[in-house]
Amino acid sequence: MGRHHARNLRAIDGVDLIAVADPAGDPFGVAGNLEVLPGVEALIAQKPDYVVVATPTVYHEQIGLALAEAGVHALIEKPLAADTGAAKRLAEAFASKGLIGATGHIERYNPALQNLRRRLEHGDLGDLYQICTRRQGPFPARIADVGVVKDLASHDIDLTAWVTQRKFELVAARTMHKAGREYEDMVSATCQLEGGLMSNHLVNWLTPTKERLTIVTGEKGMFVADTLTADLTFYANGNVQTTWDDIAQFRGVSEGDVTRFAIPKPEPLRTEHEHFRDAVLGKEGADIVTMEQGARVVEVCEAMIESGKTGQFISVS
Repeated sequence: MGRHHARNLRAIDGVDLIAVADPAGDPFGVAGNLEVLPGVEALIAQKPDYVVVATPTVYHEQIGLALAEAGVHALIEKPLAADTGAAKRLAEAFASKGLIGATGHIERYNPALQNLRRRLEHGDLGDLYQICTRRQGPFPARIADVGVVKDLASHDIDLTAWVTQRKFELVAARTMHKAGREYEDMVSATCQLEGGLMSNHLVNWLTPTKERLTIVTGEKGMFVADTLTADLTFYANGNVQTTWDDIAQFRGVSEGDVTRFAIPKPEPLRTEHEHFRDAVLGKEGADIVTMEQGARVVEVCEAMIESGKTGQFISVS
């Protein structure tokens, strides 16, 4: 992810990429004419206004705490930290220093989900009944220090809480290890959010084709957001009288109009960086994934993993 962060930092207005640090060198050649520094202390010595942390998850707490102590704002890639305790320590460290700290949950900035969030806020779906996500695909070889829950399901946990503006309360999950790795590579979860809203999440690294769907069902129909193509489609409940007696006996909804919306499709990572820049500058309307929200995502992830081990519903504090 570091190379993509560097590309966007160079592209957005009002930001200069002044330093890059990586003890492993620069395999993707993103530094350009910048010296590749050995670590976070050398980076801090360059006196940056803010730092983007795109390292393996196990190093997030150590690097983040060093940045907070130095008074540097930070955007830390997801998951925020390796466990809930570390994530909360990061959130508290940045808050206590009055710093802007954000978590890099890029899916929140997908154009389809941004548009969906606005439509739900406007009441286009009425009362919400259920949200389902499917995030499936092949194993990415770059992931070595977390399982599919913290790497992939964390996206769905954050976007579900964000688009519905509700917190997770109960988590039940079944996890599986099918590919011989240390961490789980498949999860199927059923959850409850505030207000009794049901959510279901199917996530794995075992499917030979990618699928990235978010489906929200409610009083007036159903929204389907495909975040691979950034398309948003609305399936309305029908309001045409059914005269075929056998079908009319079904006391549910019927099929109505289908609308696929034409929406602008900026790159989500660029949108994420623009919001974080604006937050650092103190501009109104900057929408970042706070470290507190990032810590809660880690907590829900760990509840999924615990539920998979125990076979029990796990309450999220």
